[in-house]
Amino acid sequence: MEQKELRRICREVSDIARRVGRHVWRLRQAGGVTIESKGRHDFVTQLDKMSERMLVAELEQVVPAAGFIAEENTRTGRGAHLDWIVDPIDGTTNFIHAQPPFAISVALMEDGVVTVGVIYEMSRDELFAATLGGGASLDGEPIRVSETRLDSALVATGFPYSDFSRMEQYMPALRDTMRETAGVRRLGSAATDMAYVACGRYEAFFEYDLKPYDVAAGCLLVTEAGGVLTDFKGGNDYIFGREMVASNAACADDFRKLILPHFA
Repeated sequence: MEQKELRRICREVSDIARRVGRHVWRLRQAGGVTIESKGRHDFVTQLDKMSERMLVAELEQVVPAAGFIAEENTRTGRGAHLDWIVDPIDGTTNFIHAQPPFAISVALMEDGVVTVGVIYEMSRDELFAATLGGGASLDGEPIRVSETRLDSALVATGFPYSDFSRMEQYMPALRDTMRETAGVRRLGSAATDMAYVACGRYEAFFEYDLKPYDVAAGCLLVTEAGGVLTDFKGGNDYIFGREMVASNAACADDFRKLILPHFA
């Protein structure tokens, strides 16, 4: 798609994500949530499902030809060339406890390439958006990754909560990150973590057992803001490969050298 069309889609998706997110967050603030379990430590609420239904209904009107990869499967079926990748509430456990952050994440993928990415963090009412080749923004203002080096970096990660198969690799990686950087944080929302790398609040992020809807929008935000992405093998299978290393350009080489050997 041409940049003009991508900008049009991004504006519409941004409006949808903010409107749905504000509505869902108001409902959460007004009362409790009904919780279901999808697996070990993997929860969904009625508001996750409501959010996804609302998002899907409106996204279908923005690009009718697109299929869907959606976390709660309220709409299924891949498109021939275009797909929406939707996480209705990234950080559901946080959301259940009314403990920020938690975000809506929406990406549009065309022939395997993410062309539009939007992340709306509800508690701070912040809207991150990017288009392929068009840069990244926070509430309409351009954003860039930081220029901070690794020894002064603040790094985000996600602690495993159900898949503990790589703990023998993860724990030494976490230990070395703690030793070689200014600090490590675990917020509980991968989409928000990546948005924060894009705007320079964090210098880097790594995690495994990620799903496409956790990271697709964030991947575009990071790269359009000047950041660097890789999987744990140093390759580019980070959207569907379930593992991610994201960083600014200034510490990218050093951070990869720190993290990747643990998962070789």
